[in-house]
Amino acid sequence: MTHRITLIPGDGIGPEVVDAAVRVVEATGVSIQWERFESIGAAALEREGTPLPEALVDLIRETRVALKGPVATPIGKGFKSVNVQLRQKLDLHANVRPARTLPGIVTRFQNVNLLIFRENTEGLYSGIETFDERNQIADSTARITRRGSERIIRFAFEYARRLGHKQLTLVHKANILKLSSGMFLEIGREMAGQYPEVTFNERIIDNMCMQLVMYPERYDCIVTTNLFGDILSDLAAGLVGGLGVVAGANIGTEYAVFEAVHGSAPDIAGQNKANPTALILSAEMMLRHIGEPRAADALRDGLEDTLREGTHLTADVGGHHSTSAFADRVAAHVTDRR
Repeated sequence: MTHRITLIPGDGIGPEVVDAAVRVVEATGVSIQWERFESIGAAALEREGTPLPEALVDLIRETRVALKGPVATPIGKGFKSVNVQLRQKLDLHANVRPARTLPGIVTRFQNVNLLIFRENTEGLYSGIETFDERNQIADSTARITRRGSERIIRFAFEYARRLGHKQLTLVHKANILKLSSGMFLEIGREMAGQYPEVTFNERIIDNMCMQLVMYPERYDCIVTTNLFGDILSDLAAGLVGGLGVVAGANIGTEYAVFEAVHGSAPDIAGQNKANPTALILSAEMMLRHIGEPRAADALRDGLEDTLREGTHLTADVGGHHSTSAFADRVAAHVTDRR
């Protein structure tokens, strides 16, 4: 079977890490027809008047799956995040962010294995903002709906049960945000009874941050709202080596986009020195999503073999090799494991 997959190089280091991930995926032997779409972000805005061309959205709707490199987002001004727009246009309501200890990556913690489920389309990222020019007051509305809350919490329970996870912690701020966060918490409590095999816990967001930097090994799956999930997933990445070594997936009922969650690093773009681990791990998630678990296992094992032996690492993890040399080494290990 040949899988059609939209390939989005992104900008900055995006094309380099995307090419590296493609090299590794192709080493698994899975037949993939890549539909490459180059125009996105600032370049697309200049050429086409929009950072997210409708042609790209339509292409993902056709292929149903995409692998995406990083795209820069202007801070404080400029266009709305392409990532946020994609999630909303394709209704990719579940953001899934694993954070797992990897061999050969030196960190302050060992035995971390977290899976964070973040509601991906509402909350403070709904984009509902107003500005009172006369009084210089800015308002942002965190829109939380019962439908959106039920979707992400059920998604987390189902995902945890399917993969054999035993614990799900719901993170909230219901002590202060009694209506919005309160509803999210209440839905979690109601739903927990339907999944007796998964232990259900609750944590207030500020306490959860403290718990994760003290006892990350005590936690397994975490589900929360959009902003809290954004913060916690980056915190969790820091526990295992940073954004360069964690995967990311945006999954909806019909479509899924797998992406590196780190930035586009324009300062090293084109220098063949970026670490492609994050996108390779995202590609592993993609392979599982399209029904290729054996290939996903080979890819994961090949990556871990490369990290464990430590001879072809990029500079950010203590090596001196290039992006392409690292990818070639991973691909060789993947081929050996097929």
